[in-house]
Amino acid sequence: MRGLRAQAVAARTGEIALGAARFADQWPTDEDVEVLPLVRNALAEIGVHYVYSEDAPTLLPFATRLFLAREVLERPSRWVWPRRIPTPARRFRTRQQVAFTNALRPIVRRRRSSGQLGDDMLGQMLQPSPRYGLLTEEAILDTLPGITVATFETPSRAAGWILLHLAWYPQAAGRVAAEADVLPADPAATTSTHLDSLRYTQALVREVLRLHPPSWLLVRRATRQTQLADYSIDAGSTVLVCPYTAHRDAREHSEPDRFRPERWLDDSGSPTKPGVFLSFGTGPHGCEGAALAMAMLTLLTAQIARCYQLSEPPGPQPSYQVTTFGGLATVGLRLRATPRGSDSAAFSGRSRRPGGWPRRGGTGPAAARLR
Repeated sequence: MRGLRAQAVAARTGEIALGAARFADQWPTDEDVEVLPLVRNALAEIGVHYVYSEDAPTLLPFATRLFLAREVLERPSRWVWPRRIPTPARRFRTRQQVAFTNALRPIVRRRRSSGQLGDDMLGQMLQPSPRYGLLTEEAILDTLPGITVATFETPSRAAGWILLHLAWYPQAAGRVAAEADVLPADPAATTSTHLDSLRYTQALVREVLRLHPPSWLLVRRATRQTQLADYSIDAGSTVLVCPYTAHRDAREHSEPDRFRPERWLDDSGSPTKPGVFLSFGTGPHGCEGAALAMAMLTLLTAQIARCYQLSEPPGPQPSYQVTTFGGLATVGLRLRATPRGSDSAAFSGRSRRPGGWPRRGGTGPAAARLR
């Protein structure tokens, strides 16, 4: 899809960076906060804006509710109902899908009738392509809801693991913070050149995705009979591929259970070989949004590490639970953000900052860069 290609993402790096900086500026400091809802809201704003630009505020509430409907549908149940049974969760998902489509339809018609298609992802879908020609309205309405939710659904799970690793490995977080100093004072002025210069940050993101791939189980269907090791797989068979275990294969990754972002900076490193890194899938069914996801996660990581030192709440128990339904996620993850360079950067005590969330625009470390 043209709007998700690396070149298209590179052209809009500044918009993605601006959203990441806003998220960093709004993070409540010196108090334990649940991370995933914050991250999901921030990435939803970035992702929906990437697809719809000025129409994003209209569609963001519908995208959020559709995400929640999909999440409800994926929750474990004691019963496995046939797909034809209209369970309450399936009816709820259908209602949200219809609501999203009904909100999107007048936007598509307005853009087409005015001739102002826009230069966002929707605008590119409204233009004829050499391969498919002019897409019908229904084709666009059938395609975009799923793509919209996908822009922030899996990246939100990945961001939870990334921020947790920033808390676990303060030296790595410090290296990311130092590297982020190359970013311009005005986040909107960030370019793909700035993004490409964040080599260690990208390596850290990929290393976390290697150890904790959000899509930890992939489903594929064999198109022809083939031999896999000592097993014969018939054409039409369903094959389950587990990136989690593949990424910890010592034949492909030295010290596979060790967090070592530097492995991605080695020219001879095995992670870059085709078919070895599966966090975004591989082959013709690989994730089309890989470039967008990497840009979002890299800039989010850089902005957070630049502004804050993260830590887990003290105690013998982890501040999260690992779940695998729908994706590998750190549900309930709580972290504390202390302004980087502060005398109290090392976590001590459990004092709470009065007033809770800062106002949009805020007074946090990133506020000056957003004014």
